[in-house]
Amino acid sequence: MKREMVVVTKSTVPVGTAAKVADCVAKHAKHPFHVVSNPEFLKEGAAVDDFMKPDRVVLGAETDHARSVMTELYAPFVRTGRPIIFMDIPSAEMTKYAANAMLATRSQRFATSFMNEMRVANLCERVGANVDLVRKGIGSDDRIGSAFLFPGPGYGGSCFPKDVKALVRTARDQGTCLRILEAVEAVNQDQKRRMFEKLRQALGEDLTGTRIAIWGLAFKPNTDDMREAPALALIEDLLGAGASVAVHDPVAMDEAKHKLGSAVEFAATSYDALNGADALAVVTDWNEYRHPDFPRMKQTLRRPVIVDGRNLYALHRMSELGFRYYSIGRRTIA
Repeated sequence: MKREMVVVTKSTVPVGTAAKVADCVAKHAKHPFHVVSNPEFLKEGAAVDDFMKPDRVVLGAETDHARSVMTELYAPFVRTGRPIIFMDIPSAEMTKYAANAMLATRSQRFATSFMNEMRVANLCERVGANVDLVRKGIGSDDRIGSAFLFPGPGYGGSCFPKDVKALVRTARDQGTCLRILEAVEAVNQDQKRRMFEKLRQALGEDLTGTRIAIWGLAFKPNTDDMREAPALALIEDLLGAGASVAVHDPVAMDEAKHKLGSAVEFAATSYDALNGADALAVVTDWNEYRHPDFPRMKQTLRRPVIVDGRNLYALHRMSELGFRYYSIGRRTIA
């Protein structure tokens, strides 16, 4: 440091990290310095747009100099009236964790823990209800809204899983507990096993010698990120049950090869993955999987079985085409 400076943490870090940074810098600095917490709120697949047009900028700054520098820095990005929200540093650090924890509670990658565990989705299957219609019904309530109400195979990625765990751990370290978040984490782990259970329902308890095709490896579309991806849990369960697995993803194949090695077969196209497969599991809702060539799929699969973790296909259409179709929170087409 050659002069007075502002030191900013951008990463999602546990509450108290900025204080540790300040202590470390203070041991060596010969000039005044100011520590700021500026958590990022970037979504994978839309990070550039989120940076250029932020819906909010959270700044934990506790000196006038730091607030002035950060206001000037962000001025070009908030000209349309997007707010800069100043607060103390611990509050800024907590805001990012609380936001991700809330989204994780509402969202299992656009699928709520509530919709999966009330168990609205799973209960719908048992009582013969359709979770899509239930979702529309409750989403029409302005107090709830329609976003993040899609059931699915669990959330993944780099943020929700680790941030929920970190906030739970922080609470425990402080002598308290966050029971709702602990339940959210447990529900998410359970939900990641649902597709495996449905495959056993479709093909029988013993999957030894079966071949399963998987469409979608990234934890969500428009990224190759496979961290904590539901597909990994499904592949682990299938291989452990003695099945062979063929996989396809429009973007994440290189990343998958690093993670999975020779444990699975990597198909050049989505249809190649279906060759001789006893069932198809749709795990990630990529656009190219939404409107496939169903007659070609049926001809290529050894058995016309689809387990759809994203509810991409209409029940009546699957019935007309003669598929055995298992989705989340809807009746089975058998």
